[in-house]
Amino acid sequence: MRTFIILLFTFHFSTFTSSAQDMTPLVMKVKAKLDQVNDYEADGKMKTDVAFIKAPVGKVKIYFKKPNKFRLRKDGGISLLPKGGVSVNMSSIVTTDEFVALAAGEAVVAGTKTKVVKMLPVNENSDVVLTTMYIDEANLLVRKAVTTTKENGTYEIEMTYGKFSNFGLPDKVTFSFNTKNYKLPKGLTLEFDDNEKPLTEEQKLKNKKGRVEIVYTNYIINKGIADTIFK
Repeated sequence: MRTFIILLFTFHFSTFTSSAQDMTPLVMKVKAKLDQVNDYEADGKMKTDVAFIKAPVGKVKIYFKKPNKFRLRKDGGISLLPKGGVSVNMSSIVTTDEFVALAAGEAVVAGTKTKVVKMLPVNENSDVVLTTMYIDEANLLVRKAVTTTKENGTYEIEMTYGKFSNFGLPDKVTFSFNTKNYKLPKGLTLEFDDNEKPLTEEQKLKNKKGRVEIVYTNYIINKGIADTIFK
């Protein structure tokens, strides 16, 4: 009986793995498009929308350099971002060296038909548990990515594209994340109504959704960026 169960399990597992379509070729095409960009400097505006927190729209300067250098500078105000969230660029997500890419159906994102790809880490020590990408196959663009990590929870990145789509660079990026385990910057004051009992920072943020929106106004691509920018 035990032998039968083992054989049955082995059969189902092998059937699943053989039927799951390998999406590596599509991911490689997306990666090749992103690999055109060696570095960029971008201007933009960032809007933060988190319950009980006032953070006005502010100008930002963003720098990127291969393979994974990323820097965001904000003019005054609070830069409230999920740890690891905004620093994750598509070039670092779209890699087949450390992930297995499997088909997971299709979905429509903001009116665009996409292929859903599950990126499973090969390295068991990876902080990333799973990344689900929604790829616009016709234009080789990642429209949305949902990443679950061991340390920083789950966050979602949604992108819209315009005049820089040939480089795979978005005009707008929206980050959504759960604030449950998010640590507030020092000196940040939470707001509450007059009739509401004051709560601790932990209680205020528990199970709340955070949202950070960046609208890019300009990119300077492949002009070279000094490493000192990222220190």
